[in-house]
Amino acid sequence: MQVTMKKVARRAGVSSSTVSRVVSGHPNVREETSRKVKKIMDEMKYTPNMIAKSLVSKITSSMCILLPMQDEKLFSNLFYMELIRGIATQANLSGFDILISSGANENEEVETVSRLLKGRHVDGVILFSSGKEDAVIDFLKINGYPFVLIGRSDKYNGILSVDTNNVTAAYDATNHLISRGHKRIGFVSGPSNLTISCDRLKGYRKAILDNGLEWHPEWILDGEVIQDRGYQAMSFFMNLPERPTAILVVDDMVAFGVISGLNKLKYKVPDDLAVVTFNNTPLTELSNPPISSIDIGIYQLGFTASQVLIKSIQHPGNDTQHTNRFIIEHQLIVRESSIPKLLGV
Repeated sequence: MQVTMKKVARRAGVSSSTVSRVVSGHPNVREETSRKVKKIMDEMKYTPNMIAKSLVSKITSSMCILLPMQDEKLFSNLFYMELIRGIATQANLSGFDILISSGANENEEVETVSRLLKGRHVDGVILFSSGKEDAVIDFLKINGYPFVLIGRSDKYNGILSVDTNNVTAAYDATNHLISRGHKRIGFVSGPSNLTISCDRLKGYRKAILDNGLEWHPEWILDGEVIQDRGYQAMSFFMNLPERPTAILVVDDMVAFGVISGLNKLKYKVPDDLAVVTFNNTPLTELSNPPISSIDIGIYQLGFTASQVLIKSIQHPGNDTQHTNRFIIEHQLIVRESSIPKLLGV
């Protein structure tokens, strides 16, 4: 015999509308009542009719994560896995499902989010990055769809975003290398069209100039955030007539490529080149040598982004956020890769 909402309500001693509010996660239900109804739902093996629920509530309790590329290499980067873990944890706590999608280019990304949102398959979108011009954000803003950006945008002021202060983080990382006696510091950056790359470059440059060091634009390489990029960068840096003695790297995966490239060229870290990177994924501690890295709170970035998006979906038009930009604190974790010789550098 089918278990209905009315039967659950009767057994719990509440109205059907109360059960409905519990199912939809409505905030105006006492915690004690919510726990009691959920317990009875479990005991009776009640499964809500999600289609009927979405018709009534006008939300699907689903969100889309838009990945920044269609590439199997993305899933080998622990940064994205940890970000998704944080998003999924909060979504699960709030009764939301996750759909992961991507596109080969901006047009495909716009088509994807348009199809999912207009077809009412999802209620909102979490974006992992933003460029100087961003067709996806343009589409979402023009059509008034809920979305949250993990990162920052110069062009789109006032959008909901969760981020690390990447300017300060890069400044701190560069200052750490300077404090160890380095005066020649290079930077392996990400794609130059991404805001995060620009912010980290800005922090790196500010630290160089604030400490009265000579600015060398030729010691900056930008490109894809993949391991091969770090490997290729070492062929360039280590063959310069005057090469850096330390290097800031945009991402842990790129740093693994840096160390691999140095090993291939018979150089040692940190004796020949000190390394500091970003993200502090678990493998940085297991690397040989262990890599100094800026911990940007990846899990918390994802968890907070999911939380902010769900509030935006459940309370459209309400000023429930109090702020549009949420900053997750960073921390430099110092390991063996950035402890170079203090003399002769």
